[in-house]
Amino acid sequence: MEVFQALQRLHMTIFSQSVSPCGKFLAAGNNYGQIAIFSLSAALSSEAKEESKKPVVTFQAHDGPVYSMVSTDRHLLSAGDGEVKAWLWAEILKKGCKELWRRQPPYRTSLEVPEINALLLVPKENSLILAGGDCQLHTMDLETGAFTRALRGHTDYIHCLALRERSPEVLSGGEDGAVRLWDLRTAKEVQTIEVYKHEECSRPHNGRWIGCLATDSDWMVCGGGPALTLWHLRSSTPTTIFPMRAPQKHVTFYQDLILSAGQGRCVNQWQLSGELKAQVPGSSPGLLSLSLNQQPAAPECKVLTAAGNSCRVDVFTNLGYRAFSLS
Repeated sequence: MEVFQALQRLHMTIFSQSVSPCGKFLAAGNNYGQIAIFSLSAALSSEAKEESKKPVVTFQAHDGPVYSMVSTDRHLLSAGDGEVKAWLWAEILKKGCKELWRRQPPYRTSLEVPEINALLLVPKENSLILAGGDCQLHTMDLETGAFTRALRGHTDYIHCLALRERSPEVLSGGEDGAVRLWDLRTAKEVQTIEVYKHEECSRPHNGRWIGCLATDSDWMVCGGGPALTLWHLRSSTPTTIFPMRAPQKHVTFYQDLILSAGQGRCVNQWQLSGELKAQVPGSSPGLLSLSLNQQPAAPECKVLTAAGNSCRVDVFTNLGYRAFSLS
């Protein structure tokens, strides 16, 4: 059993992270379908021991990988192959990890079990958007659990979603190399940016896939096969090409910076002008997800966490260095 567990840890990939509503706990989902819950408040305490950096709860959530997770004010939502499940945070923390419900989007055939790569909450609508291997965005009403619409336009897997809250509009990016902008009021596609067709962004040797995107008002940053690029959405114009060779798998706006991660150990900090401000090394050989804990209820737990191709979740208490790793 010890050898088996050691092998599991050696081959572990952490695909997804989500912070609890209180801001004191972090959920991490891996390729074995397990979700581990870490106590950030215990790990950050001045009296923290090695035991404080291990999970307080671990449970089997899905049969396959946990590709994506988000938290509402009460629930942890996790997505795997073909389904999304809900867990009550209050019950998880009491170590009673029974699923509250599970839902499967209406797929074209009963034989189709595509992975759900991305989950996105739309608070104003009290809805959840799911996207992944069936090339569609599915909207689910969180109150009734009903799937209300499917947005079709992508011709290949969808990897990532981002919300423009003021609009309300959703951006999606995937293997077809397009970022598509959807108006949630009309359920129609209103804009398409085929990133790989712009010569300054194109990197044919890496492919056309879009693996990460984030938005801030009229601005979008996206990357993957094409170069990591800042776009002005209204004019569909690339304004900054970030000089990063390795494909990026996660990107986010943070204050006056853009944070990105992907192939390689480092979390990259970019000025909007394209200047690389810092590269902070972590413990994983490749990074797949970044999580910023900015819950106002727990200012003492304000951290950046990064995870990917290892069993470790790196914790950055400030952006300049890795403070420690959860395991």
